[in-house]
Parts: sequence; C-alpha cells; structure tokens
Amino acid sequence: MHRDIFDAISPLDHRYCASSPELWERLSAYLSEAAAIRYQARVEAALVSALARRGLCSRRAAEEVERAALEVTPEEVYREEQRTRHHVRALVNCIRARVSDEAKPFVHLTATSMDITDTARALQLRDAAREVLIPLLKELERALIAVARREAETLQAGRTHGQHAVPITFGFAMAEYVSRLGQRIEGLERAAAALKGKMAGAVGAYNASRLFFDDPAAFEREVLESLGLSAADHATQIVQPEFLLDYMHAVASTFGVLANLADDIRHLQRTEIGEVGEAFEADQVGSSTMPHKRNPWNFEHVKSLWKVFVPRMITLYMDQISEHQRDLTNSASGRFAVEMAAGLAAAADRLVRVVRKLVVDRRRMLENFESTAKSVIAEPLYILLAAAGHPDAHEAVRRLTLRAEAGEGNVWDLALASQELAPYLARLSEDQRRVLEDPRRYTGIAAERARRVCDEWERRLGL
Repeated sequence: MHRDIFDAISPLDHRYCASSPELWERLSAYLSEAAAIRYQARVEAALVSALARRGLCSRRAAEEVERAALEVTPEEVYREEQRTRHHVRALVNCIRARVSDEAKPFVHLTATSMDITDTARALQLRDAAREVLIPLLKELERALIAVARREAETLQAGRTHGQHAVPITFGFAMAEYVSRLGQRIEGLERAAAALKGKMAGAVGAYNASRLFFDDPAAFEREVLESLGLSAADHATQIVQPEFLLDYMHAVASTFGVLANLADDIRHLQRTEIGEVGEAFEADQVGSSTMPHKRNPWNFEHVKSLWKVFVPRMITLYMDQISEHQRDLTNSASGRFAVEMAAGLAAAADRLVRVVRKLVVDRRRMLENFESTAKSVIAEPLYILLAAAGHPDAHEAVRRLTLRAEAGEGNVWDLALASQELAPYLARLSEDQRRVLEDPRRYTGIAAERARRVCDEWERRLGL
C-alpha cells in the first residue's frame, strides 16, 4: 500500500485525538506505520543475534546489525521500497547499507517476510495493550468505581425496556460497568499475552533454518524468547490468525462495553430524564444556534467511534482465511487492524475525562422515581401475597394496577381496602409492610452489591 494513501485515510491522526494530543503521541509509538518499521527492524536484529549465539556469525556482526536496526529510519525504508516494491526487502537493504561486508550476509538469513512482519505486529499490539490500552482502561475503571462508591446509596428508578421498573441505586447501575469493564480488561490482558510470533520460514516448515540447525524449532524459540514472545505449535508462511482474532475480539467487546456505558449516560441526560450531566466548561458551547443546549456530545462521540471500528471485525474474520500456506488477500486489509486498538484508546481516553466530571442530580433521580413509586410496589405486593398463600396473587395485583391507572387510588391503598386481600396482608411482618408503605426501601442489596463489586475489581486489577 502506498504510504501517502495510508497516511491520508488512516484514523491514526491527531484529529481523532484532538482533545488529547499526548494520546496521539503514545499511540504513534506503537501503532503507526513508522512504529511498524521500527518493530520489524527489532525482529531482524533479534534474528542475527540468535545466529551469533549459534556461531553462524560473529558477535561483532550481530552488534553492527543491532545498531543499524536502531538507526534505520522509516523515511529511508519508504524510499527504498519505491525501488524494490517490497517493504521487507527494503528494510533489509537499509540495514545492510549500514553494516560491514562481514555482517551483510546474515541480515534476514533463514527468514521470510512474514516471519518479520507477523512477529513485529504481535509485538506492536502486545506493547500497545500493555503500555496504552490497559492503563487507559484501568483509569476508566477507577473513575467508574469512584462514581459507583459515591452514589452507592443514591436512589434511582430501575429501568427495563425504557420504562420504570423496581428501584435500584445509581451506584448499582454504575457497578454494572465496573464489572463488565473489569472482565474485558482481564480478557485483553490474556489476549495480548497470547499473541504469537514465528521464525519458521517460507512455508512454516523450517526449510531454511534446517540447513544450519538440527532443531530449528529450538532456534525459533530462542529468537522469539529474546523478544518476549512464543510460537504456536504450527505455522505456515504466516502465524495462525486466531491469535490476532482473539486480541481483536477483546478490543471489540471492550469497545462494546464503552459504547453501552456511553449510551446509558447519554439517555440519562435527556430533557425528560435529566438525572446526570456532563460538566461544561465556562466557555463551552452546546449548540451553534441554541445557547441553552448542553448536548452529551462526548458520550455520543464514543458511540460513533464504536460504530466505525467494531464492524471491522467482519474484515478480520475474512482475513482469517488464507489459501494453503498463504495468499495476499489480506495484504491491504490487514494493515488497518491496528486502528481498532487506536479507536478503543481514543474512546477510553475521552470517557476517562467525562466520567471524572459526571454530575449526578440526586433530586431529579428521586423525583423521577417518585413519579411511579406507587406502582412499584406491585411486584413486592404480589410476591408477598403469594408467599402468604394467595392462590393467584399476580392476577389480583394486576387488577389493582388497572384500577390505579383508572384513577381509583394507588395500589397500596387499594390493597388495604380489599377484603379479599385482608387475610393475606394480616400475615405480613412489620418489615414487609414497611417496604409496601415506602417503596424506597425496595432496593434489595443494590448498595451493598455496588460496593462489593468495586472492592472485587480493585483487588483483581490491583487498582
């Protein structure tokens, strides 16, 4: 792929991280095209170092290659590629141009291009996860835990199907995302650690390295271990694609948790709900024409990023298929895989900043709950009546809700006035009656669960 085209269309651009330029710099160190060249040069150096340890070349030659790999620039590799029309051979030529005649023969010896590029890609994605993605996601986890703890007792109407259900607390609602994100962080850590490299040659059968070593698989292990990687038990010209797929599954599913969180918080900012808000700066503008507007644009932006990047999993599924030992049908599409990781980083970075400034309107939450509080007791009333022996408690309470909707009174008052229900109500304990009289008590263990979830994920993630 021409570099100018890639640079023109790639979301690895400061515009996508405009509010956090330092994130752009961090991502570029691992996921840019220039970073790919640097990682590939590192793999070439590791190969020659292993050859030196095996006695095929001198330590001096290996040191020359190591220095050249550090000095070679992406720009000179791009220029050489214009001549060779082969990017790995261009890199090899640029390294060879910087070393002595003694060292030249050993650059890339026994390797095929995909030994270098697949191994380098595994290093890129592993390091991007460890150094950028996981630290960012843990910062978001800390921010969510702070909100969940602070609001553990804050009463909120539970919602199912977009309608009020039985009550919870806002801390409990946020603890859902503490748990889900925690699970995804662990999954991403596992997937990053499981990425594989290879140094098995043109078809994966160690044809070239077997010319020199009785156990070429041991030589492969030696090269990869120096880079902190391991190999699968079989390769073709390429590393088995499932390791990359598992990594990107972790990225995509984490992105989904972030998008779900963003969507929930966005809807809670609707005018008719108004339970939370994004803190606005003094000079911040919400609408170009309506000065009163405070649009939840940061949360919407996160969902928009999710819409861009997650469908790329389909392309990754298609790249899973390669004819026989390898074809080139992923040569263009595969270059864009790193952008999913970049998109997740941009979304996480944005959410860290806005969740830390999330404003909770507890008064509005209480008002919204109380608007349907008299109906909420339908569930505990039915359950308690059934436990007290009523043969068809659900139907009895359903009829009460219809009378309440018709304006005859609230469900509890109608229940108290019912001669049919009186024998069963008489069997209730004082604590049970208090719940029916005050639905705010009907929150189960929401507050306790919120705190326990926070404790659990602080422990598991070492926060």
